[in-house]
Amino acid sequence: MADKKLTVVISQAQGKNPAKRELEETLAATLLMEPEIEVSLVPHLYDLSADHTGTLFLQALRGDLVILSWLYPRACHWILDRQGVRGKEGHVLLREEVDEDEEEEQKQNAPFENPERKKTIPDRHIYSIDLRVSSRPEDYVQEIKRIAGESQVQTVPLMDMLQSAPQPAQLEKYLKPLDIINADKNNAAETAEDVKLEPTKRRWYPVIDYGLCTNCMECIDFCLFGVYGVDQGGQILVEEQDSCKKGCPACSRVCPENAIIFPGHKTPGIAGADGEVAGLKIDLSKLFGAPDALEMAARERDAELVADGRDAVGMGVGLRKSSKVSKATDEELEDLMDNLDALDI
Repeated sequence: MADKKLTVVISQAQGKNPAKRELEETLAATLLMEPEIEVSLVPHLYDLSADHTGTLFLQALRGDLVILSWLYPRACHWILDRQGVRGKEGHVLLREEVDEDEEEEQKQNAPFENPERKKTIPDRHIYSIDLRVSSRPEDYVQEIKRIAGESQVQTVPLMDMLQSAPQPAQLEKYLKPLDIINADKNNAAETAEDVKLEPTKRRWYPVIDYGLCTNCMECIDFCLFGVYGVDQGGQILVEEQDSCKKGCPACSRVCPENAIIFPGHKTPGIAGADGEVAGLKIDLSKLFGAPDALEMAARERDAELVADGRDAVGMGVGLRKSSKVSKATDEELEDLMDNLDALDI
């Protein structure tokens, strides 16, 4: 019978920030010494392609999984989901504080239920931990130990893990020992800096949070670049991610449920932060006379259309008059003022 262990994967930061690298290396070296932990290292999750060694490795894992990344947990979870690494969201205590009342208020409409999609979600938990929450390695180690104590995970022989997976050519690529580290506990001195990972390039594409998405189809109506499609179950999906225009988050502004995430965007609400960050951003624009979310989205889309040699279309194409984010009422503005007063700024 296999020993019970918890798989922990550290997703490296983009670039070579020394502070981030040091935290990754310290965590890897510390976790190597924990007998109940199996630690591995992959490049930044957002940059992994479908056939990358890191993606194949993650798809082969079974049982509960902890992911440490430089991403908001919501973004991390749905990037993995898009890559076919699925499971229930595990409860993480080490996270940024969010007002629970605000978080509940944001979930106004029930998400679209897709029976076929439910069949693809295994009975396991994926715990997404944001490496930006703390600079203290011990905080992460403590949280991982807590999760390990709750988890009922058993390690599985390598070939069993790969039963449903990759073609022979992919398998050969996966087995190259320097492409990805499944760290050897007998060599705890090995750190992230010592490991050669298969290179990646920076990517830009939307990720759908199916825990919020109501399948309203506003994104597919709005996007004129063919990024979105519909699966056989009638559910919206990101079909042609490489058709997305780098740096453009316009469809995220249009989504009435804040279900479209661009993990690389500088605005927390668009990058996957919890709470009312995105909603507050939209309402503030109304208050100070700046373009609202829909106007801003139309301008961003027009800029990309022109850059693509096409004509600008403004707000006359792909925008529904019923869009929630386009309605500015006196009641909304009063609520906003109350919220600002509560912030004491």
